[in-house]
Amino acid sequence: MNRIVKLVCYSLFVCCLAIESYAQQDSVTVNTVVEKTQKLLEAYPVEKVHLHFDKPYYAVGDTLWFKAYLTSNMYNYDLSKVVYVEVMNGKDSLMQTMRIPLTHNVGDGHLVLDQEWYGQGNYRFRAYTKWMVNFDPAYFFNKIVPVGDVLNNALHYTVTFNDQGKGKSARAQAVIQFKDREGKPLSNRKLNWSAQVGWEPIDDGKGQTDAVGNVMININGKDRDRLQKGKLYVSVESGGSAPPLLGTIPLQTALWDADVQFFPEGGDLIAGLSKKVAFKAIGSDGRGLPMKGSVVDQKGTEVAALSDLHKGMGSFTFIPEAGNAYTANVTFENGENRSFPLPPVVEQGISVTVVKSDTSQLQLAIVANDPFFAAHKGKAFYLIAQTNGILCYAAQAALRNNSVVVNLPKDRFPTGIAQLTLFTSSGAPVSERLVFVENIKPLSITISSDKTAYTTKELVKLGIQVANNDTMTVGNYSVAVVDESKVPYEENKETTILSNLLLTSDLKGYVEEPNYYFNQPDDHKREALDVLLLTQGYRRFSYTDILADRYPEVHFFPEQGIEISGVLRLNNGKPVVNGGLLLSIPDRSFRKDTYTDENGRFVFNDLVFTDSSRVTINARGNDNYRNMVINVDPTRYPGIDTTAYRADDVLNIDGVFAPYLTNSRNEYRTSILLEEVEVTASSRPSFSHKDYPAISGLGMADHQISADRLKGCNNLIMCLQTALTGITYDSQSQLFFITRDYNAGGRIPVQFFVNGMAMDVPSLNGIMPAEVEGIEIFLRDELGTVSRMYQNNGVVSIYTTKKQEKGPRMSLSQIEALLPKSNIIDLTPLGYVEERKFYTPKYDTPERRAVNDIRTTVYWNPEVKTTEDGTAQLNFYNADGIGSYRVVVEGVDATGNIGRAIYRYTVKQ
Repeated sequence: MNRIVKLVCYSLFVCCLAIESYAQQDSVTVNTVVEKTQKLLEAYPVEKVHLHFDKPYYAVGDTLWFKAYLTSNMYNYDLSKVVYVEVMNGKDSLMQTMRIPLTHNVGDGHLVLDQEWYGQGNYRFRAYTKWMVNFDPAYFFNKIVPVGDVLNNALHYTVTFNDQGKGKSARAQAVIQFKDREGKPLSNRKLNWSAQVGWEPIDDGKGQTDAVGNVMININGKDRDRLQKGKLYVSVESGGSAPPLLGTIPLQTALWDADVQFFPEGGDLIAGLSKKVAFKAIGSDGRGLPMKGSVVDQKGTEVAALSDLHKGMGSFTFIPEAGNAYTANVTFENGENRSFPLPPVVEQGISVTVVKSDTSQLQLAIVANDPFFAAHKGKAFYLIAQTNGILCYAAQAALRNNSVVVNLPKDRFPTGIAQLTLFTSSGAPVSERLVFVENIKPLSITISSDKTAYTTKELVKLGIQVANNDTMTVGNYSVAVVDESKVPYEENKETTILSNLLLTSDLKGYVEEPNYYFNQPDDHKREALDVLLLTQGYRRFSYTDILADRYPEVHFFPEQGIEISGVLRLNNGKPVVNGGLLLSIPDRSFRKDTYTDENGRFVFNDLVFTDSSRVTINARGNDNYRNMVINVDPTRYPGIDTTAYRADDVLNIDGVFAPYLTNSRNEYRTSILLEEVEVTASSRPSFSHKDYPAISGLGMADHQISADRLKGCNNLIMCLQTALTGITYDSQSQLFFITRDYNAGGRIPVQFFVNGMAMDVPSLNGIMPAEVEGIEIFLRDELGTVSRMYQNNGVVSIYTTKKQEKGPRMSLSQIEALLPKSNIIDLTPLGYVEERKFYTPKYDTPERRAVNDIRTTVYWNPEVKTTEDGTAQLNFYNADGIGSYRVVVEGVDATGNIGRAIYRYTVKQ
């Protein structure tokens, strides 16, 4: 929105009386707070990633297109030039990692939703740079992308839940309508169902659908929390000799529940002070619940009325009394009545509050109650304000009155969330307030077309003009055009460049429909945004840690490209000094050499290759090379964290995205018919842990690795360090660990099995990589069938090919070919995502126009650059769909200002 300020912009102000006489009494001066804060902010720049997708949801078989934007709050350092994009399934198991190269802080990629690997569900996309990994993963980019499936999924459903339980009893009623892949109701079909948590049963039963495919299932459990963690498995008669149709329905929202939390402005309910209190009501799915009610004291006297303003959030004001306790009695939309306690009242305190905010300044008040004022009269307090890692304001005030008014000019702040913190003279933070400051408007992006209405397959000439404060500007943008009749979506639910970079990227908690606050903002939405920030916390850094000189540990620096490093040693373990190594990438006819340092370490920098490329490193140019061993450093990735954004999961994908899936069914009809008539698809891997008693109790594998992934591998342990998704190798202990637990400090290792037999890590070197048929990775052992016996965390099961019948003896050359060579290794490291352009058809002849075109994304261009006059011209052809076409433009100009615009035009037959 604004120029993301790259220079230090803080100013030191003195409020009220002169402070020189207090400076020597202060254990920590305001200058100390400023200097230490500035040291942190300058040494640890903030990087943020945003992904712009061509659509908000997809179907299996689609190609997903996206553009990555990287921004920072600093100029004077080299930003990362690589962004990682991860895809996780509904269990938060890693499906895929993509490495995106950046040029001028932008890059683009794509993902084919292959029906062999992707099914219907809610997929989480997480994006970050390695520099961001040094800090809290809560600030990574996160987005839930629903994916429907008309290719694999033969059973479609819509479900609603009713909570039939009372008190702590767990009884849920599921009303489900089943349809076939053509959308026809499965009427009068018998079915079996079971509710389970992992492999543990909760309840089961039988039923039959009615004439329109509806069935009612009553699930009885002993524990509400346990039921909500479970899943409902259904098996519906196919209506013929074909096997039954199977479906899985999560029970997370099967039971209704509510919680209300209260957040006094500034931190505490202080006796005797008029206090604004924000509240947030959420349901069992993590989303806001509308409600109304009243606040009463311990005698039952009403002191305030309350009603939510937006998504279960609102605020009220009252004066708490010392020694009193307060309770909120609320009524929810479903008629349920609940009571929730407010935080306790503190007898003395001080807080920072917002008095008013206009276009030019932010007026604050530092307010203390009488007991606190009497105990701290004349003492100094500091007010520090920062936005996006930029220190914008610092003031020192002597407490001469119960209240001090401070006016903050908004032009000192970049647009975004300002964190206002009040300190005592000892450096202890005592009050905090978040407030959104809108200093500079977003980029003004104007979209125009040569017509307002077109016919199908007609040429569209689109014009884009971008201005920053009426000045035309150069910039880099992405443009998506979709057929809105097939891809309907609410703008409030979009994850936009504005809502992400200015709001959610600075907040740890879940924000429901964040673009609501940026979509045609008005006074009501600004008030709702202020209430939202009262319920959130800013935790990019801790002032307590700063003043104690505790700074974040840096393990990763901003990546400037692909790097492969390691150590060259002799067989006896001694490092090889000044040893030569040659790296080659056969697919690119690329060769590069380097030499080791005094510790035997080597590094190959600035490599460029696509994913799945084979990389060879050899040391054969050295004397005594036969006694040398190359050890490559493992690539480290952040652990898989849980995210509150799972609240964005869509339960009824079939119903919510019905227009899109109907179009997808027509688009892929040929594939569906072929599947029904002929079964010639490539076979799934034949290996399975179910064939081995010791590990047959494990659930479904989180990941499978085929033998192709290990082609060219010479040393199994070395190859496993990069091949095992979600698992980290610790070179000191020489053990493997689940990455998410390892990063959190856990040191319980993974247990390996080879053909069903437990094996320690050193013994794996006795397995020839060429003999490996496949690998299964289990990041969880939900029933503890293995972990109870081996005291492990996670399982890796390796399957080798069966022994061949005895044949002729192998020649010496054949034997040598099988033996791993330690002085030459083959790797398949994660490379850059393969470049691919969005296909834009031309319908400039009658023959070309005769082709059927039911695409939903009509145009995608991630590389739109405006010229010096701020303009860009685009040409493309419409598809066959009629109705409204939606154009979305997002991007950033040369000075870091961001913007988004939407435009619609009509297509007629």
